[in-house]
Amino acid sequence: MAIREQVHMQTPWQYTEVPEMDDVLFQQWVELLEIRTGIALPESRKTFLVMNLASRMREVSIDNYQSYFNLIMDGSSGQVEWEILVDRLTVHETRFYRDEFTLDLIRDKYLPELTTTKDKPYTVHAWSVGCATGEEPYSVAMLMDYYFLNHPEFYYGVTASDVSRAALQTGRDGIYHQRRVKNVPDEISNTYLEKVDDEHVQVRPSLRQKVCFTHINLLDLSQQPIGKMDIIICQNVLIYFKRELRNLILDQLATCLKPGGILLLGAGEVFGWTHPELSQIDYQSTLAFQRRADIDEPGIDEVRK
Repeated sequence: MAIREQVHMQTPWQYTEVPEMDDVLFQQWVELLEIRTGIALPESRKTFLVMNLASRMREVSIDNYQSYFNLIMDGSSGQVEWEILVDRLTVHETRFYRDEFTLDLIRDKYLPELTTTKDKPYTVHAWSVGCATGEEPYSVAMLMDYYFLNHPEFYYGVTASDVSRAALQTGRDGIYHQRRVKNVPDEISNTYLEKVDDEHVQVRPSLRQKVCFTHINLLDLSQQPIGKMDIIICQNVLIYFKRELRNLILDQLATCLKPGGILLLGAGEVFGWTHPELSQIDYQSTLAFQRRADIDEPGIDEVRK
């Protein structure tokens, strides 16, 4: 028996060539993704789509894209499969203290202003939009919890939202590889993280209780029961949407701010957007806006018109 044949018999796994996807099928998947999530997938990311679809199709023993598309569209069972696929097609790679300038703005500029101007006691409400697996909202929670140690009359809560339910569950569990927390200052890390094993840490329960993970699709933002926020962070999210939809989402986020509240965006993600009730904040390497304190908050019915 040839050596090649012996190796083949002893190896249960075989490489399966990724099936071709024609332009019609690609456009069909692009339209479904945009209709259901708002995410616009350009031609340049066709390989990304094909590889992720093919990987999942192998897992469910489907060998062509149309059959898998039909499965996705098939009632309640299709909805379950769609949730799994969305998790594959949304990017979750992030880390704690990813954007130091954003956190610096909150800690060194916004919170000092808040603690000197608000009647006490006061609860600060923050929202991490597109929170992925939770590193960003936990970073904000750590920062606020540590800051308010010297301001016991202030309380806080963080809402963390994403379209991927699997990513949200990772956030609720709060367990991360050591490499994800390497940027966290030692005094913060020692206070809010505990060792799980040689490679993983977990956010302490006292801090996890301060962060509420919830499923929100940005296409349905106006229908969500979202309260007024002091801080909204929406970074590394809007780049996946077309400009018109991006601006619509930003307009809706602006209405979710309390007077004096701040909206923090990813530098370079947004160009030319302005809002009559917001002023841009001049702070190094950040793109941030503040809602004018002299404007009354609109009612929810007015916001949805």
